[in-house]
Amino acid sequence: MTTSAGPDAVMPPERRRWTWEHPVGPRWLLLGDAGFEDTYEDDIPLALCAQIEGLFADLPPQPREQFTLIGCTPDGALADLIGRLPADALGTDQASLGDVSITAPAPQSGMPPPWSGEDLGDVVILKQRPNATMPGTIDIDLGGFVHVYDRTDAVLRPGEVTEFVLHGRDEASYGTCRDVTGVFRDQAAPLVPQIRLLGCRPEPPLLSALGALGQSTKAGLRHRRIRADVHVVAADGSAGQVIGAAVSGTVHASGPSRLGAGLLDVTVDSDPQEPLPTGILDILKHWHTGRPTEKNLWAGYNRELRHQWAGVALTHRTDAPDQPADTTYHLDGQFVTDIEGFYCAIGEAINGPGGYFGWNLDALADCLRGKFGARAPFRLVWHNSTVACKHLVTGYDRRRLSPAISLEYLLEMLTAHQVQVDLD
Repeated sequence: MTTSAGPDAVMPPERRRWTWEHPVGPRWLLLGDAGFEDTYEDDIPLALCAQIEGLFADLPPQPREQFTLIGCTPDGALADLIGRLPADALGTDQASLGDVSITAPAPQSGMPPPWSGEDLGDVVILKQRPNATMPGTIDIDLGGFVHVYDRTDAVLRPGEVTEFVLHGRDEASYGTCRDVTGVFRDQAAPLVPQIRLLGCRPEPPLLSALGALGQSTKAGLRHRRIRADVHVVAADGSAGQVIGAAVSGTVHASGPSRLGAGLLDVTVDSDPQEPLPTGILDILKHWHTGRPTEKNLWAGYNRELRHQWAGVALTHRTDAPDQPADTTYHLDGQFVTDIEGFYCAIGEAINGPGGYFGWNLDALADCLRGKFGARAPFRLVWHNSTVACKHLVTGYDRRRLSPAISLEYLLEMLTAHQVQVDLD
């Protein structure tokens, strides 16, 4: 692996221009650490690779989970739904609770909480029945999802909690229960057991890990451990991080690659993690030779990939100064059929095709404070706003597992940040 000579060579690895002598690739740069001898570093070059197998895969939708509140004394909306809904309405949208938080009872004054709790999303009441051993309480079956970053994540049961407190949105009381089943679980096995680095040219840290192959001692296993964030390499040799893409695990095998003399194919036994959707590979093509030059290229993607589009735009944003205050920007709203489409559209309104201006509410608020292309106060002309009027409405967002972000909410947020919005 080499970088271009001159001042570029002293830049941080992710800012360099990467070159190599092989006709195939490179496509990927791995920055992280191997062996973890003293402390973990996150920006050591490990390898350039032509291809990576197992990092991107399309999984089936996550199945709904089932939970049971045992020995429950319901309150608030939970008690109301149980008390008035007929049996044939259970399990339907009529029995929806939205979000439910499960926490420990409030600690004594001055004491830290014994447990931070768990959040459930898209919760629906399925069944209820009297508890067999605790008179006056009931058991309630719920369907929904546990809020986790990765579906392989463990959810640990708290050791000292003997009663659970239930809350809805805005801390509304839903009552208590003595136990909960279905929420807590061990970490799942990797969804893709191995990742293969194809056409790989390792740097010394990865070569050291490869040198420990065959060693079954604890030290040998530790030397084979790697953790690296994945960056995509563009045609000009520049590298941009792919948010959420990581190679983490234990080097398992290595051998000569058919992709070029001197290159290796390296197999890594992966730690538990979700692969990223394969559609990201298509999105990255739009940045391979520079910024996109055409607006609305994101419009044909689904919600998940629109979110990923904005993430790619984030990692490829420039440090160009803000436009002057009172500038007018034009948002093309013809494809704003979801909140992810809004983030893509406002990014392009402010910063041109492939531009970034937030990919969630917190990020949008950061952008509105300046240094992301626009300086408040400014004017935003929202063309074809009737599309958003139809689609960005109140309700429950089952993709985000939270209340939907409405057009009204966005307008209030923009106005609070001194943005004049003209709906066209």
